[in-house]
Amino acid sequence: MATVIGNLSPILLPIRLGNSGRCLVKTYKPIFKRNLAVNVRASSTSSTAFVETKPPTGPVLVENEVSSSSSSKKKHILACPICFDLLSWRSDPVVSVDSISGSSLQCSTCKKTYFGNETHLDLTAASGAKNYGESMPASTELFRTPLVSFLYERGWRQSFSVWGGFPGPEGEFELTKDFLKPVLGGNIVDASCASGLFSRLFAKSGLFSLVVALDYSESMLQQCYEFIKQEDDFPKESIVLVRADISRLPFVSSSIDAVHAGAALHCWPSPSAAVAEISRVLRPGGVFVATTYILDGPFAFVPFLRTARQNIRQISGSKIFLSERELEDLCRAGGLVGFKCVRNRAFVMISATKPS
Repeated sequence: MATVIGNLSPILLPIRLGNSGRCLVKTYKPIFKRNLAVNVRASSTSSTAFVETKPPTGPVLVENEVSSSSSSKKKHILACPICFDLLSWRSDPVVSVDSISGSSLQCSTCKKTYFGNETHLDLTAASGAKNYGESMPASTELFRTPLVSFLYERGWRQSFSVWGGFPGPEGEFELTKDFLKPVLGGNIVDASCASGLFSRLFAKSGLFSLVVALDYSESMLQQCYEFIKQEDDFPKESIVLVRADISRLPFVSSSIDAVHAGAALHCWPSPSAAVAEISRVLRPGGVFVATTYILDGPFAFVPFLRTARQNIRQISGSKIFLSERELEDLCRAGGLVGFKCVRNRAFVMISATKPS
């Protein structure tokens, strides 16, 4: 059954757990508070759960403290996207934004070499091909265009709060941190990071030893790089930009502590293949957190909606989710357990864990 975790921000009141086990959240007016402890108290004779808030009793503790060996952890997670064997650095193995330009890595098995340009490492399977190219579904290709990449943080992403109930970057970040508490101090992959909105928040928070901003779009990664350059005192040593396919992640199996995917799940060509790949790279106990939208409620009565979404997917490549159950099944099919969710209108944040 989907469950709701504590310390939510924004606070969504009241929370109602339906008879079907679905996680439904009504909101009358979001209130953004950062340090409130939230307890969910359910009656045994009712399907209603009451939310209580109280002031924090102490500082938030980072469960996995970043150790002095964090640099070695950075060196040993990148793998060949063809055979998934560990990549060896042919240059200075320091992983950071500033060290990527001119760097190269080689796979000891297939002998393929991957290079870094000014902004990112290209770790796609087709990396280095001169005369070969392949197109992705329309929903993926759209975000590869320079115009959309430029507009993403200049109005595009902000519109999600208006039509979809997304709580905004800061609110989403606070919710995400609650789900990620068991793996704070480790490394995190911000999958389909777009222009790096959350990648930069993760890096500046200091809560992770390494942040990998990963996207298939070269122009999105270029925008991320430009935003990083514009910020004073940005911790460039704790973030690296990587171009990769979400269904063929360039990481050693069981080497990643957390994977975050903000407003991306519905855009992936094959969500099931992507979640299975995320499960492969997560270490036992690693956490997957994602946000997307769900069309239910009044949309459930739209005639032929389930049939229509298949046609929409064939044309655009975008997936429409109709229930939390679909997302729970998606995670379970990918080998993840402990499904949790938070809802606000169409917005949903989910979390699942790789079994220990």
